[in-house]
Amino acid sequence: MKKENKAAVAAFTDREPLEPVSELTTNRLSVYLRCLNTLDAEGVKTISSQALAEQFHLNAAQIRKDLANFGEFGVRGVGYYVKELRSHLRQILGVDRRIRVAIMGAGNLGLALADYPGFRDEGFEIAALFDTQREKIGQRSRGGVPILDVRTLRRTVRRERIAIAVIAVPAASAAAVLKEVVDAGIKAVLNFSPGALKVPPDVKVKSVDLTVSLESLSFFLAQGQTDAE
Repeated sequence: MKKENKAAVAAFTDREPLEPVSELTTNRLSVYLRCLNTLDAEGVKTISSQALAEQFHLNAAQIRKDLANFGEFGVRGVGYYVKELRSHLRQILGVDRRIRVAIMGAGNLGLALADYPGFRDEGFEIAALFDTQREKIGQRSRGGVPILDVRTLRRTVRRERIAIAVIAVPAASAAAVLKEVVDAGIKAVLNFSPGALKVPPDVKVKSVDLTVSLESLSFFLAQGQTDAE
């Protein structure tokens, strides 16, 4: 590793965020990481913030500002070392290790999520599916993820060191399932069930409402039709 590159690594290692980092910033860091994954796979060694922005339709000033929260990564006259910056972002986002995930609900959505290969590629390992239906318990998804009785959730979370739960159950069951997840000690939840869910302050919930997204797209199409009339 070159001397300048070592200095950039040291700057990152010793640096704490200058101020609380917003969720919008962490979302952008995830986008930057995805871009760097592409560049690394293509064999690109270095890239400037401007070239990164132009290639992936981003904002160069925003890239520099976001990264400055965590250290001085760029090298004057060189830009960013792709492999090293990719490694740093993985560490910042906490995906430099395997993160074990439980999916609550072994319906069509839960099974599809369990077998999605992209999760494993990014460091997320689906440890188990949980359900209440007897005919499903003991079965496996097509990809081999076991379907367990929800009554075993607490001990499975401890044994498997599950850190994230994904809720993929009907809306009517979501609140009760979330309570079981929180009671099992899980602090991070991805919710695919419609509606808002209340959690304690130390639990983080991210909701993905597919219907809202589709309605937003429908609104866009409807506006376009109105303009055309």
